[in-house]
Amino acid sequence: MALELFTLGDPIADTSAPRDVPIGERWSERRFRAKLVNPANRRKLTVIVVGTGLAGGSAAATLGEAGYKVKSFWYQDSPRRAHSVAAQGGINAAKNYRNDGDSVHRLFYDTVKGGDFRAREDNVHRLAEVSVNIIDQCVAQGVPFAREYGGLLDNRSFGGTQVSRTFYARGQTGQQLLYGAYQALERQMAAGTVEQFARTEMLDLIVVDGRARGIVARNLITGEISTHFADAVVLATGGYSNVFYLSTNAKGSNATAIWRAHKRGALFANPCYTQIHPTCIPVHGEYQSKLTLMSESLRNDGRVWVPKERGDTRDPRDIPEEERDYYLERIYPAFGNLVPRDIASRQAKNVCDEGRGVGPEGKGVYLDFAEAMQRLGRPAIEAKYGNLFDMYAQITGEDPYEVPMRIYPAVHYTMGGLWVDYDLQSNIPGLFVIGEANFSDHGANRLGASALMQGLADGYFVLPNTISHYLSSGPFDKVDPQHPAAVEALEGVRAQTERLLSINGNRTTASFHRELGRLMFDLCGMERSEESLRKALDRIPEIRQEFWTNVKVPGELGRFNQSLEHAGRVADFIELAELMCVDALHRNESCGGHFRAESQTPEGEALRDDENYAYVAAWEWTPEGAPPVLHKEDLEFEYVHLAQRSYK
Repeated sequence: MALELFTLGDPIADTSAPRDVPIGERWSERRFRAKLVNPANRRKLTVIVVGTGLAGGSAAATLGEAGYKVKSFWYQDSPRRAHSVAAQGGINAAKNYRNDGDSVHRLFYDTVKGGDFRAREDNVHRLAEVSVNIIDQCVAQGVPFAREYGGLLDNRSFGGTQVSRTFYARGQTGQQLLYGAYQALERQMAAGTVEQFARTEMLDLIVVDGRARGIVARNLITGEISTHFADAVVLATGGYSNVFYLSTNAKGSNATAIWRAHKRGALFANPCYTQIHPTCIPVHGEYQSKLTLMSESLRNDGRVWVPKERGDTRDPRDIPEEERDYYLERIYPAFGNLVPRDIASRQAKNVCDEGRGVGPEGKGVYLDFAEAMQRLGRPAIEAKYGNLFDMYAQITGEDPYEVPMRIYPAVHYTMGGLWVDYDLQSNIPGLFVIGEANFSDHGANRLGASALMQGLADGYFVLPNTISHYLSSGPFDKVDPQHPAAVEALEGVRAQTERLLSINGNRTTASFHRELGRLMFDLCGMERSEESLRKALDRIPEIRQEFWTNVKVPGELGRFNQSLEHAGRVADFIELAELMCVDALHRNESCGGHFRAESQTPEGEALRDDENYAYVAAWEWTPEGAPPVLHKEDLEFEYVHLAQRSYK
């Protein structure tokens, strides 16, 4: 592609991983080589942690337990409301409890392959290693994982694997894991090592002499804008799926923290890698505000199908077996209904595009448990999935014990995020990024049940070992609110919020968000093409121009104002959406969740171009009007050989 939409910058590389030892020894070697901070000096060091989901909550608790002074920021009223609470299906760990051939190396291999060979090997192998410790940590905290008859922890399968390695707590795994991290965090708050800032949103990063030294935040109750300082800043603020407006994310989930850090110089990696989840309750109205996920764990026992004939509107119970197409089992006999999410989503779209979709407007496929209930009995299904079935019944008014669920793909997770090295440090010294907010572990497609694994791995085990290396050079020179960098950041936030309030146009923030989201789903969603992406890149600047001249934000700055909160977030979404489309347009290949119509096999599968695109695309912000700068980090595969993915 011509470089009219971006310019090429210098290559970038991760130099933190010790590459002079085998991959299985790199994490232990990195910990050994890292400089330490003795306990007496930890009390002199302050770390800001933004976000209290699984990554942020576990990181703040662990750093507090280690003796650092921690300032924890979250925009909800309680850390328990972080979006991690909504995760349903489970958490992966290579413990091989089922004795079915699992291992650290197999989890590593499955993750690299599932991410379509677009992840960094070093980070993924460490994730697989650390996974075995997470379960022990959580059990010790009292997380009520499901157990087998003999008392051992139970496992189930998830997409993209042929082993059972997913630990779960019914359909509430994220909630139970978050409560474990929350208990640990509350312990440190009571001990005085963690200072809490509830209902407070980060709006800018303070960079002093090239180092991250603090944040600008707004109290969402009083409206007060203030500066906060530390020796290091950790962002654990999740992903950016709400760019699409309709997603499975909570309405408050947003990209402001990482986007404002990006505008301060942090590289943004692989923004086009967004995941469409195949198991979502279909859209049911024009003004629906969010979508509801049905756990991927349901694909263990539920069978996915559509009628063989177009336009078949019969009750699914009246359609005989020979007139049903169990298309995932037919196309992918080795994995069946447990193919990875990107593949299951595209195949659901394909059968619906053929006119064989079910439900209103034909935007749905069946997820059927009749065979499982006949084989296992209803009590067994209730024990495994009862709360999920109840949720489905309450939302749709249909009883999934009696009729098949109707599901359709929806935007769910983002694999892109701020660029980090092996230490989880961004290119801005002192700025660490963990969990879904970074890009490092999942490549172009996240395997199911790996989000919780990454969040807790980063927070409990990785960050506490790597941030000490950076902090060993501290404490750094004191920064106060009068420092020019702090004043500039504070005034910039005030200026933007006052500008939003002064426009007084005719369109609501929600109308802009809805238009942007529909455009992104249609033109940069499950399938992208050069034509669709260029259409999006023509329209997004027009949306941005109209937003800044015609948005109406009622209320005042110095008080509770949810309209103002939303407006700031949508302004960031508009800018991020443009970068997502530029990244998708420049990557003229299909890989994982990034599916270019021009790049597919004769069978309709994603077709990678390893010769030209086996790299991380790390984007540098430039002032408005100038094209972004692309920095490439070449991906090297020593232990997993590049191959066309096959789940047949």
